[in-house]
Amino acid sequence: MSFAELMQWVVGSLYGLSMVLGMILPFGGVQRLGGSITDSMPQTPSDFEPAVRLVAFTDSHNCNDHVADAVDTAYAMFDKDPVYAGVDGFFGLGDFSSVGGEGDYARYAETLHEHVRPETVLVNIHGNHEFKDDNYRAYFLKYFGHDPDTVTEINGFSCIAFSGERGLTEWTFTPKSLRWLSASIKDAEKKADGKAVFVFQHPHPWGTVYGSTYWSDPEINLVLNGHTSVVDFSGHSHFPMNDPRSIIQTTYTSVGCGAMATFETDKDYIPGQHPDGYDPAAQMCVIEADNDGSVRIRGYDLLSDRYICEYYIDNVNDRRSFAYTYRNAKAHDASPVFPEDASAAAYKNDSGEWVISFDEATVPQGYIVHEYKVTIKNDKGKTVFRDNFVNDYFVFDDDNTADFRIGTDTLESGKSYTLLVRAESAYQKYSVTRSIPFTAE
Repeated sequence: MSFAELMQWVVGSLYGLSMVLGMILPFGGVQRLGGSITDSMPQTPSDFEPAVRLVAFTDSHNCNDHVADAVDTAYAMFDKDPVYAGVDGFFGLGDFSSVGGEGDYARYAETLHEHVRPETVLVNIHGNHEFKDDNYRAYFLKYFGHDPDTVTEINGFSCIAFSGERGLTEWTFTPKSLRWLSASIKDAEKKADGKAVFVFQHPHPWGTVYGSTYWSDPEINLVLNGHTSVVDFSGHSHFPMNDPRSIIQTTYTSVGCGAMATFETDKDYIPGQHPDGYDPAAQMCVIEADNDGSVRIRGYDLLSDRYICEYYIDNVNDRRSFAYTYRNAKAHDASPVFPEDASAAAYKNDSGEWVISFDEATVPQGYIVHEYKVTIKNDKGKTVFRDNFVNDYFVFDDDNTADFRIGTDTLESGKSYTLLVRAESAYQKYSVTRSIPFTAE
């Protein structure tokens, strides 16, 4: 075995081990112990005044209409902002393509050039789907006009965009590219003067934000660990940004930026789940910072035109004050609560499937009901159905019910049943099990 083959085997084995651990360990298992419990989660102060505003989006997968909407919406929201007007930069975090072909580059670049103003900074990076084409670097330079790894200074803030080189696998960045990232962070820290240092790349650092135990790269952790002032933004997983686990602080801050094409979640710690409502998706990340180390991060849903989450860091330079640790965020979560008069109904959809609908449980602001554990019993007390369903917490409408499908022949029209339902929050806190009678229509 040659040295190159040996290294390929070693790196592949390590990456495979990280994926296996991600399947075995509950989300955040490696991050649960650090940090102290605060009295409350941070709120953005009324006198917060940005010195820079950036917008990031990821995983558009040829949904260029969503990209155009993100750019146009950002300008419309901020052109006349009375506190700080304008957008200083747009950052595309990769997987704008499906197979990395030149046509995908051309259509995506055309959309950006039609909508992003010449005076606004525009930076893109590679995702794994762009790496599927051997000409990824040549296409990138042709259509974007900057290196895949680049540092852009915006209003005195260092913005490090890291694509890396395609290595032995899609997500094995080369030692050379990792050294570049490390040196760029250290250089940015020297001149930060109290400001946050922003890093953008496609995959999550492993074991950080929601989705990162499956869709991530462990090599990035080795570079980012210990750089307290770094706020890192990533995608790849398609896991929703409004899940409170989309931000986590360890020795630095990690933020997952959702997706612009389709969502993915997990169920029982198994990834690859696509519950009802997962398609389409269109979430963008609005990033604002002042010169003293404060950062506000907001998720915006383009499909419903509303902010869906907000996270505020008072001082990125003070690790002791980090509030978005797993331990602290879990401490402020609470068991979901069903309304006292919760009701349920059953009907058949156009495909002939039985749909069960019930009044959803509630949790504190900023938190979510992640899934429901349901059992249906007939009038004789026999269980006719049992399963867990991921809640469509990433769909924003005025419907206060949860719905799930159970097949075509599970129930009988006109018969009475009982729904036993238990809600689970993002941090594994559970409601009491509610028993709700209903009749199949």
